[in-house]
Amino acid sequence: MSGTCSNCGMPVEGNYCSNCGQSTGEHTINFHFLWHDVQHGLFHFDKGILFTIKELFTRPGHSIREYIQGKRVQHFKPVSLVLILATVYGFLFHYFHINMLVNSISLSGSGKDFVEAQNKLGKLNDWVIEHYEIIALIQLPIYALGTYLSFKKSGYNFSEHLVLNAFLTAQRLVLRIAVFPLYYLYNETTALRKIDGFTDVIGYALLVWSLTQFFHNRKKLATFFRALLSLVIFFISWLIVSLLAVLYIIRG
Repeated sequence: MSGTCSNCGMPVEGNYCSNCGQSTGEHTINFHFLWHDVQHGLFHFDKGILFTIKELFTRPGHSIREYIQGKRVQHFKPVSLVLILATVYGFLFHYFHINMLVNSISLSGSGKDFVEAQNKLGKLNDWVIEHYEIIALIQLPIYALGTYLSFKKSGYNFSEHLVLNAFLTAQRLVLRIAVFPLYYLYNETTALRKIDGFTDVIGYALLVWSLTQFFHNRKKLATFFRALLSLVIFFISWLIVSLLAVLYIIRG
């Protein structure tokens, strides 16, 4: 197809303009055009998310490595995926009033100081739930720091480690959303902490498995221990950040 691009006015040959990328097959805007646009948008949105989620639980390391190397058409963008999943996860905890900090902070005691501490912890929990997508984004460079330092000789730059850990964060968020019914069923019971801890174990096991696939050219045992080292670096770094944030909020 030849002619003039209706978007930029440049001469065009073929189905797309080489200057701006617009399709040469644009049609008159009518109800059919709008309905097709809705269907097309929903299809590709769903397809990208579902394909990426499937890959993250069947061949995570290989698919993430392929994405970094340039095979990206079928995938949903990793940071956007984290934001969407974190928002859904935070909404579920907010709507059903689940304690998100059950496995992180616990209080015991009695009296006025204990009640005051409980109230402040409740406010902290509410803030975490309402801003969970921000927390997920803050955690990304800390996770990336762990894998970057642990696998520094593998040749990937820090930005590529950010992409790697964005996908792995999305993987864990999907897991947590999948087991959310258990959080709801056992909310405000002693079993909730066990469920949360077990979910963490599964999530980090998936991370180690994914890293073993991603760094497939290295010896598996060495990759396993370096993956554990990356988690140690993350936990220490995140503990420092979290303690500083908690102290600031409690004293504020």
